[in-house]
Amino acid sequence: MKSSTKIMYAMTAFLVVMAVIYILATTYVQDDGYRHGTEWAGVVGLVLSAALTAMLGGYLHFTERRVDILPEDWEEAEVADKAGTLGFFSPSSIWPAAMSGAILVLGLGIIYLKWWMIALGAVLLIYTTTKLSLQYGQPREKH
Repeated sequence: MKSSTKIMYAMTAFLVVMAVIYILATTYVQDDGYRHGTEWAGVVGLVLSAALTAMLGGYLHFTERRVDILPEDWEEAEVADKAGTLGFFSPSSIWPAAMSGAILVLGLGIIYLKWWMIALGAVLLIYTTTKLSLQYGQPREKH
């Protein structure tokens, strides 16, 4: 079993233990004076978190058996063993900042429930996302 699978299974075990402790604590510890019984919002959150980590652990367990040994699973591995291409980043692009502004407009529209602002933010977000995605499909002078 590889390291990421072990981490997910350990998180699952931790969350299950915490869910049991939480159920017992909210059922039998009465510190508020008037409400007794299990607090279900926390129980559901812990149980669903445990289920999520169990599913991720199972997925990683089944997929890691088909993959060669990764550098993070070697005990003698160096940081450089995992190094590779990190991807492409455009430091001169304005569109990530424009997308942030569009998300701000959309968020403020949702907060204040202004439909025109929600529509404007959605249109701006679609526009800026499209421009970000297509900026290198255009000639350099049209950026």
